Amino acid sequence: MTANRVFVAIDVADVVAARALVAAVAPHVGGIKLGLEFFCAHGPAGIAAVMAGQDLPLFLDLKLHDIPNTVAGAIHSLAPLAPSILTVHAAGGHAMLAAARAAALPHTRVVAVTVLTSLDDGDLLAAGVADGTGAQAQRLAGVARAAGLDGIVCSPHEVAAVKAAWDDGLFVVPGLRPAGSDVGDQKRVMTPADAQALGAGVLVIGRPITAAADPAAAAAAIAASLA
Repeated sequence: MTANRVFVAIDVADVVAARALVAAVAPHVGGIKLGLEFFCAHGPAGIAAVMAGQDLPLFLDLKLHDIPNTVAGAIHSLAPLAPSILTVHAAGGHAMLAAARAAALPHTRVVAVTVLTSLDDGDLLAAGVADGTGAQAQRLAGVARAAGLDGIVCSPHEVAAVKAAWDDGLFVVPGLRPAGSDVGDQKRVMTPADAQALGAGVLVIGRPITAAADPAAAAAAIAASLA
């Protein structure tokens, strides 16, 4: 991974707008995350168009979750994009996760999403998980590690506990907000500096950068706070 741990989430559906955002923030971030909204609108060709001419790692955040054969086939189809990081859902189980890792290019870090940062203990209880987000994240991290994945996606509140059991894992952490920022639809948040101190390897930051009046200045300020 790059020395700059900030990956900016380009959560827009327009190619021209996405390219403009990437160009603005590129000098200040370590990578670009493109997700489901953009992929559904433009597919692989749109991803390639946004990343053209950029010397930054691509984090392709599609959160794949299906039977093992289908996930493996999807990852084979994504190979021309050569993502540096690719997400699958840990809840897909050991066989699906192992198939994902086997199908990915050697340099692609396959990481498993544990518990979305928009969920809290009450949401999990309603879904039948009684022991909370922390326990669930650790449980799914164990499944991901046993399946040979490179790491997980978790909230900043779980990263220290998971890292204690998986020191060489890659911990991708969303739900980050600089002090004073609007948390939006996120429920388990933390500042980028605090998450980095706890062991986050990739800091995923979207709206505090992309929705700022000056995205380049916002990205530069966050990068400076992590130096």
